[in-house]
Amino acid sequence: MTLQEGDKAPSFVGTTQDGSTLRLEDFKGKKLVLYFYPKDNTPGCTKQACNLRDHHTALLKEGYAVVGVSNDSVTSHQRFSQKYQLPFPLIADSDQKISDMYGTSRTLWFPRRTTFVIDEQGYIQKIIRSVKTSDHASQILSVDEVRSQ
Repeated sequence: MTLQEGDKAPSFVGTTQDGSTLRLEDFKGKKLVLYFYPKDNTPGCTKQACNLRDHHTALLKEGYAVVGVSNDSVTSHQRFSQKYQLPFPLIADSDQKISDMYGTSRTLWFPRRTTFVIDEQGYIQKIIRSVKTSDHASQILSVDEVRSQ
């Protein structure tokens, strides 16, 4: 089953780069940007993470929390997050359970680059499949602009 906009976001549990547990339910009442990316420290993934980092304040101002998900290990996420000073958590989905739930798994072990914008009630407001790695924050911020028109 492929997730669609308007669907209830699948509940997940994952471990972040600092070893803490993160659940979808932790964001109840908040908007969440849940972005899946292929691999730490690769050119496109680094551009995307740094774009979200550079616009993190604007995203927070609009009420968004940001969480990245890839199949990399907790240790890899620690290094990636520290190297680029990422202000948001990265979930290590090495068993691909979360990627499978969201339909972003690939057979080559790398998740498809896809972003789910989840509203305060836990429903998928927008699915961004054509991610612009250098301008991803603008794609996310435009979701509310489109919704309010």
